[in-house]
Amino acid sequence: MTYLDAGVDIDKGEAFVNLIKGKLATTFPFLSTGKVITELGGFSALVELPDGRIVALTTDGVGTKLMIAMLLDKHNTVGVDLVAMCVNDLIVGGVMPGVFIDYMALGKLSVGRADALIDGMVEGCRQAQCALIGGETAECPGLYGPEEYDLAGFAIGFADSRQKLILGDDIRPGMYVYGLPSSGLHSNAFSLVRKVFGINLDTPVASIQALNQTLPELGNGITLGEELLRPTRIYVQEVARLMKRYTISGMVNVTGGGLEKNPPRIMPENCSMEIFLDTWKPQPIFSLIQKLGNVSQSEMLRATNYGIGFMVISPDEIVDGNVIKIGEIIELDGKTVFFKNKK
Repeated sequence: MTYLDAGVDIDKGEAFVNLIKGKLATTFPFLSTGKVITELGGFSALVELPDGRIVALTTDGVGTKLMIAMLLDKHNTVGVDLVAMCVNDLIVGGVMPGVFIDYMALGKLSVGRADALIDGMVEGCRQAQCALIGGETAECPGLYGPEEYDLAGFAIGFADSRQKLILGDDIRPGMYVYGLPSSGLHSNAFSLVRKVFGINLDTPVASIQALNQTLPELGNGITLGEELLRPTRIYVQEVARLMKRYTISGMVNVTGGGLEKNPPRIMPENCSMEIFLDTWKPQPIFSLIQKLGNVSQSEMLRATNYGIGFMVISPDEIVDGNVIKIGEIIELDGKTVFFKNKK
């Protein structure tokens, strides 16, 4: 099984971004009080103000992981995911998040459910050390069922100058690639996951039964639903600490596109990356998906984070907490990621 079999075409998504880049660029001159300094396809949008300060902006959602929350009627964790998906993109540029706002679209407003969603966002903002300053709640009957909803988040951060940014320009061959472990699947590849485990809103009884299974492969009596709702790890405080202690030349948030498609977004043209797969052990959920869905390792590497949720590129030997040296930058045009074993 592939991600495409589950209905998600990563390559088409990349083609769409390339298609609309030029159209968006035609609107940049309307920004009369600053200058856009990133192109579409980066982890965040960066604007340089006339006084040299930088505003960084990101937006994201939680995707079909929300279906798991709806089926289990547990809504206090996906708000953490929403914040994480935005702020983890923001810090790739070396910018810490300042404020966060949300958009909730619901088929019918349930105060208890909406309050639980906000609880998750508040917890996410506490972890990210940013302020949740407002948002929008919209009832959309007919577009969503009475129990259904969707979430979107928006994070903004600030930097004193362009020199404070980390854009990947300083990445050179010979630098080390470090991985920060994920908490699990985070909020990507859930269309593939749902296909593997047979989870869908159209078959709620069977889906809830599957989610309430205690699978021995997951250990500690954890149900499938508990594993799938494990919140996305927020890396803000850890990255802030690393930036103070080490030279950081580039960073990668491993989201849609996995370990294969995300690193090229910040690498210079003359650089590629080698990742050594035997330097860490992915969490059990990844091998379970591979086994039950007959998903190849190469497909897992382009669809999931495979146990590494964030990457840091540095010329330094980083010894800090659970940071793992997983690879290195090599001199090769094409911005390609190669996977191999170190031993």
